[in-house]
Amino acid sequence: MALAPAGSIAQESAEALLAAALEHLRARRLDQAEDACKRLLASDPLHADALHLRGLISAQAGQLDHAIDFIAQAIRVEQTNPDYFFNLGRLLAHRARFDEALTSFDIALKLRPDFVAAWLALGEVLQKQQRFQGALLAWDHVLKLDPRNAEAAEKGGRLLLDLKRFEEAAAFFGRLIEIDPGRYEARNLLGGALASLGRFEDAADAFRAAARILPDAPAAYNNVGIMLTDLRRHDEALAAFGRAIAAAPDLAEPYNNRGNALKALNRFADALSDYERAIALKPAYAEAHGNRGACLDELARPDEAVYSFRAALALQPDHADAHWNLAVNRLRAGDFRAGWREAEWRWKSAGLGLKPRGFDQPSWLGDQPIAGKVLLVYNEQGLGDAIQFCRYIPLLAARGAKVVLEISRPLQQLLGGMGGVAQCVAKGEALRAFDLHCPLTSLPLAFDTALETIPSNVPYLAVPSGARDWTAWLGAGSGLRIGLVWSGNPNHINDHNRSIALRTLAPLFDIGAQFVSLQKDAREADQALLRGRSDILDAASLLETFTDTAALVAQLDLVVSVDTSVAHLAGALGKPVFILLPHVADCRWLTGRADSPWYPSARLFRQSETRDWAPVVLELREALQRVGTSFQRSE
Repeated sequence: MALAPAGSIAQESAEALLAAALEHLRARRLDQAEDACKRLLASDPLHADALHLRGLISAQAGQLDHAIDFIAQAIRVEQTNPDYFFNLGRLLAHRARFDEALTSFDIALKLRPDFVAAWLALGEVLQKQQRFQGALLAWDHVLKLDPRNAEAAEKGGRLLLDLKRFEEAAAFFGRLIEIDPGRYEARNLLGGALASLGRFEDAADAFRAAARILPDAPAAYNNVGIMLTDLRRHDEALAAFGRAIAAAPDLAEPYNNRGNALKALNRFADALSDYERAIALKPAYAEAHGNRGACLDELARPDEAVYSFRAALALQPDHADAHWNLAVNRLRAGDFRAGWREAEWRWKSAGLGLKPRGFDQPSWLGDQPIAGKVLLVYNEQGLGDAIQFCRYIPLLAARGAKVVLEISRPLQQLLGGMGGVAQCVAKGEALRAFDLHCPLTSLPLAFDTALETIPSNVPYLAVPSGARDWTAWLGAGSGLRIGLVWSGNPNHINDHNRSIALRTLAPLFDIGAQFVSLQKDAREADQALLRGRSDILDAASLLETFTDTAALVAQLDLVVSVDTSVAHLAGALGKPVFILLPHVADCRWLTGRADSPWYPSARLFRQSETRDWAPVVLELREALQRVGTSFQRSE
């Protein structure tokens, strides 16, 4: 655009040209805005506001370097205007010249300490430099200057969420909701922070509030369903997922999540249908492929399950849950070598929630000599796992290792006395210096264990000397003495499948045997039934450690147990043990077998595809009657 003749500038005030340029800029008429600035600068080349405005016009046009030059010229003319330094800082930040940007913001704030926009921008640059605490301080200062500044509350909360500082994040999002109660995303963000804190009920309330703000938005209902699933309120979760699906029938995620709730309710065919619908809507949905595989495993369709796990891993090679579920599938099938390798992904599986110990010393997986080395062996999973895999400790000692075993306190005395243990410490106690470390559950991998090479050193546990003598407590009697365990830890992910109610075992109680309850922490209904039966001796209050339990098991003739640590204990002691298993059992029990290569004294009683315990108990009753018929106690 041509400039006006020089003589005409006298009839136009500088203020009018500046105002016109600013109006054109706001309307994004950049050519007219630039023309007005040029006319003003032709008359007054050192007009700082005109230079600054030309910088803003250049920035709008995407000419950032020109913009920086113009604003720098304005600052050379006028060094006390905080807006110049603020806008220069923003442009420098766009160019990733962060240190220079910070300098500009610092000067702007010295000139105007209550410059809210500069504090906000300062926080953004500090965040980009990963100077997170400084960013949070900047945004916190904004909220002190302007307590209703929603932008600072949201930025601070989101950063704290990324930093996994969930309690603080929730506080920021709470402030955001106070500032803007109708902000949908604020409720969702608060729900996410609360969910990460394990406060699922509070999180569900936050997501419900979000759903009230936007009733047609599927994400809030989907999140409510996820929280209810975590709370094991699966029927309510189904309703929430149904609302999400009704709002967005072509969205894959609610189908996948509803599948999870259906699977938890043992409605496997319905769950499979939802997973397949999710995959049809989103073929590259790795999580849905993995969940489909886990569901197929529950339907006893292991080969199809493997295909789904492989599909998930092709899409997302580091999908830890798919790796772990593939490990379970392979171990259950007896493909131990593949299974143990895949099982190392357990550390990254969200479903298991294991936390690596973070030792400075290197780990050991059988890949180097250990003669003369101090090897720390520790248990990272359940007590049953510890009992099952401690059988490898004598093999470590045979290789020349000095084994330090770290174990849960209830197992310390029992496992501390086994061969090969140089020192046994309870979890939480100070550890001696060690050279290498290995979790108990990784020992089968370290020894390259195949189905046919499971260590056969059973029994490998013995009752320690000085343990309690249960003879007087048990009393006289020549009949069969049978220990009973019918439920496990209610917090176990699969407890609803493996545990049963004591009343389910009632058909056993008239076979003429003496039953002894080894059950710890019996549930309320079971305790009431125990109190009403004089024919069941209840040892619960006397069982303080596994040494106590082992000593009692040693004086029994047989143990009947669901899949709990006591089943492992009986097997490790070489005591006959009848184990009741769900239709799809834990991978250590393999499939289709009535025996166990881990415990020669074990006999397995499995549910059929009906998943009904009643036929299993009747089969167990017949087996116990046969044992009783031929039983004669040795003096």
